[in-house]
Amino acid sequence: MQLSYFRRVAAGGAVAALAFAGVAAFTAGPAYAATSKVSVVHGIPDTPVDVYVNGKKTLDNFKPGDVAGPLSLEEGDYDIALTKPGEPIGSAILKVDNAVVPGGANISIAAHLDAAGQPKITPFVNDVSTVDAGKARLIVRHTAAAPAVDVRAGGTPVFENLTNPNEAKGDVGAGDVKADVVLAGTDTVAIGPADLNLKEGTATIVYAIGSAEGKTLDVVAQTITGLHSAPGGVPSGDGGQAGTGVDTWWYVLTGAGVLLLLGGGVRMATARTGRK
Repeated sequence: MQLSYFRRVAAGGAVAALAFAGVAAFTAGPAYAATSKVSVVHGIPDTPVDVYVNGKKTLDNFKPGDVAGPLSLEEGDYDIALTKPGEPIGSAILKVDNAVVPGGANISIAAHLDAAGQPKITPFVNDVSTVDAGKARLIVRHTAAAPAVDVRAGGTPVFENLTNPNEAKGDVGAGDVKADVVLAGTDTVAIGPADLNLKEGTATIVYAIGSAEGKTLDVVAQTITGLHSAPGGVPSGDGGQAGTGVDTWWYVLTGAGVLLLLGGGVRMATARTGRK
């Protein structure tokens, strides 16, 4: 499967912020409450949705492959529900109650398929620590209904045996990298190849989404800026060329410690019958 482009959404987009504007009216809390940056990633194929937070519609007709946010949310508990466009919240197709948003974090909430192809919501805490001069951070998240995969740069595996819903990350030389995703331990390409432009002082988060069985595998990317180790950043140098720009100290994170704990858990919602 060939992908000619990555969908890119820069953190802080004005349009996404306006889409979330309605949340401010119901996130009241103590004046001293810490806030977090929260983005939403839609990775469920062929399923546009409306997104409700604490009973209020915050995103209308949110389409697969889109990223919205970030929104500043005060720390606290939040109820999140997804409905078909125009449907009431009582007919939610997916919801999570009492999602705990801590203060001072940067979080991405992904609606996606689990390994068995069932819709779910997974929150990830984004690593926004500074990167060294001339470096960029690449984070890859397996949020597709697909088996374990290896992520390659220039044909060389850099993240191995990545499973849903885990992530892998590394700080690399800024520049261009040609990447693809193959079935773990094989050369069978599942997604890509695609050219990544990893800019100095940024974190690029790539989500594998869709379904292998349904032939809807795709990628969506989110970019977080402002991670320079010094104001204004520095030139990227010659790092990051395809096949040569990946440092040897890439590493894979286990799921524990990466996922934000949800107080109430995630469940499929049963649509009410007999509604008028």
